[in-house]
Amino acid sequence: MKRVDNYDVVLEFFRQATEPVNASQVAAGTGLDKKEVDKIMNRLKKEGTIVSPKRCFWEIKK
Repeated sequence: MKRVDNYDVVLEFFRQATEPVNASQVAAGTGLDKKEVDKIMNRLKKEGTIVSPKRCFWEIKK
């Protein structure tokens, strides 16, 4: 159950972000461990939910 909750937290962080963010910013903004954020971001990338407009920075796909 925990992973799904963290997934939703990270997804919501991306939805609220006004500019592209990196994993460290997501971890700081959500209070989650960076390793957990990296795992969730990899899943979001595979799903095509987030895209990278510039190296190492990500945003929600519009």
